[in-house]
Amino acid sequence: MTHLERDWDSPIWRHWLRELTREHTLARFDIRGSGLSDHRVHEQGLEAWLHDLEAVANALGWRRFPLFGICQGGAVAAAYAARYPERVSHLILYNAYAHGAYSAGVNQQQSDEARALEQLIEVGWGHPNSAFREVFARLMSPREAAEQVVWWEQLQRYTAEPDDAVRLWRGFHELDIRPQLPQVQAPTLVAHVKGDHMVPFEAGRRLAARVPDAHFLPLEGRNHILQTSDPGWPLLVTELRRFLSGMSAHAVAPPPGFDELTRREQAILDAVARGLANPGIADELSISSKTVRNHVSRIGSKLSVSSRAEMIVKAREAGFGHA
Repeated sequence: MTHLERDWDSPIWRHWLRELTREHTLARFDIRGSGLSDHRVHEQGLEAWLHDLEAVANALGWRRFPLFGICQGGAVAAAYAARYPERVSHLILYNAYAHGAYSAGVNQQQSDEARALEQLIEVGWGHPNSAFREVFARLMSPREAAEQVVWWEQLQRYTAEPDDAVRLWRGFHELDIRPQLPQVQAPTLVAHVKGDHMVPFEAGRRLAARVPDAHFLPLEGRNHILQTSDPGWPLLVTELRRFLSGMSAHAVAPPPGFDELTRREQAILDAVARGLANPGIADELSISSKTVRNHVSRIGSKLSVSSRAEMIVKAREAGFGHA
C-alpha cells in the first residue's frame, strides 16, 4: 500500500523517504492496481511486475543501479536481480520472502490464515466502518499510536479498490522465487524485523540462506514498516549507509584483464587495493571474513598473482583503490 504523493505526509513512510533520498536519487512507483498507477488492470503477477520495474528503469535511462525491495517487492526485486545481473549493483531486501502462502510446501495453517485474510479483504476493504480495517492496521503496526492506525486505514481507502486489493493479495501469496535466488549475483543485504506480524522472521532468514553470500540483518521491533521509535531503525539506517557506501567503487565496467571478476570480487579487490585487511573488508561489505578470504583466493587465481602485495600492485595499476 503506497501512494507516491500522499506518502510524503504519512507518519508511516516519511522518515523512510527522507533517509533514502538523503544521499541518493530514489525512484519509486506504485504497483499496478494501486496508488497513482492504473487500477483495474487485467494482468497481475510476477511477470507483469518485472515488466513494470524494467519499464521504470528504462524510462529513467538507468543502466545499473541498487535495488530496494520491501515485503512482496523484495521477491520482485530479487527475481529481477537474478534475471538481469548486469543491471543490479546492490540488492536490499526488507521484510521480504521467497514464496507466499499459496505456494508449494507451505503448511496448512499458514495457507488457511492467508485465505481467511483474503476473504476479509473481499468484504471489508475500504468500507468506512469495517472492523477489518483495524485488524489489518494492527497487523502492520501492532504497537503504534492511533495516528499510524488511522493512516493504515486511510491507505486502504485511497490506494486500491477492493477487487484490486484481493487480486494483489492473491498474487503476493502465489509468488515463488526459490528457484531464481541462487542466480542472484549482486551483493545482497537481507534485513528483517524480528516481531514482524505480516512476514514471519524465519521467512527472511530462509530467503537470505538461498542468496549466495547474502548478509542477514535481524532488526529489533514489531512494526512491519519500522518507525523511528523502533530500536531496529537506527541499525537499519547505519547498515544501509555502509552497504551502499562502496557503490561507486565498482559501478563501472572492469578494465581489460579484469572482466572475469564478478561484481562482488571487484568490490573486494577495490578494498584490497585500498589496503584493507579481510576483517575490515568484511565489515565494509557486511559479509563474513571467511567469505572475503575465499573471494580473495579466487581473485588471485583469476589474476594469476601469488601474493596479496602483488594483487594490490596489479589492482592499483588497473585503477582500483582510488575511489
